[in-house]
Amino acid sequence: MVVNKRKKFSRQRGYHTHGWGSKKKHRGAGNRGGKGMAGTGKRADSIKTLIWDDVDYFGKHGFKSRRPKNKTINIDYIDEKLNEFVASKLISKEGNVYIVDLKKMGYDKLLGNGNIKNKFRVTGIVSKGAAEKIKKAGGEITG
Repeated sequence: MVVNKRKKFSRQRGYHTHGWGSKKKHRGAGNRGGKGMAGTGKRADSIKTLIWDDVDYFGKHGFKSRRPKNKTINIDYIDEKLNEFVASKLISKEGNVYIVDLKKMGYDKLLGNGNIKNKFRVTGIVSKGAAEKIKKAGGEITG
């Protein structure tokens, strides 16, 4: 039973190639042509048919945002499509005031683009501009 076996690299000290034959061998991934799709013809005329039509093969494309996306909607869009939202019961009506629950509609925030003609009672996160327009039209914001 061998207790203290020396490591291979220490046993091969003094041997020019450490047991790998030619100096050219054992040079990492370059010895086998690279990793993955390497050798598919990135240079000159040797482009393989595999990647001729793949526009995204070469180079880097775009980026990934680290920020979570908020789903937003503009106040003028709600005012414009009001009848459709009421018909689909996403918005309800009490008297002459429309009750808008942003979470129920599937939105995170209400933005203040455009002008409105109707009164709204909005529940959810509302931007400053949207809040001003809702209050100016005689509506209110809850939550």
